[in-house]
Amino acid sequence: MIVNMDPMNITIEVIKSADELIIEAFARLIPLLSNGAPTPDQDRVTRVLAHPANTVFAARAVDASEDQRILGLLTLVTLELPTGTEAQIEDVVVDDAARGHGLGRAMMLGALDAAARRGARYVDLTSAPRRVAARRLYQSLGFVPRDTGVFRHPLDEFR
Repeated sequence: MIVNMDPMNITIEVIKSADELIIEAFARLIPLLSNGAPTPDQDRVTRVLAHPANTVFAARAVDASEDQRILGLLTLVTLELPTGTEAQIEDVVVDDAARGHGLGRAMMLGALDAAARRGARYVDLTSAPRRVAARRLYQSLGFVPRDTGVFRHPLDEFR
């Protein structure tokens, strides 16, 4: 999928391996999700990309001088469970300077299409209330808030 942000061409692609450009993008973009998010290193990025449940989408910009930069990331997690195929979108992030140009929407559409092709019946995602623009995007794509009854257990005592 190609998005045009004059004077750049942006492609939405699935990332398969961790080169320097990808590692730099994870290190720059993932901390934008929250102040407490650790900065991913090469080992973390390699493990994320290699995990069979993960499909990582990136918005790659190429300018007129052929310089490249990753402006957005999204991870689609697909799980084969006894109750069927489930999909979840995680860690959607777009560079501050590139927001409002359709990159998040384009990555989301790519992930939704991939989830549907894998047989998922639905896609879940979570989004902090403070991420107003992101939540507006998700709702415009058909996501609806749910009362899920999600429980969380901190695993500190097991480490």
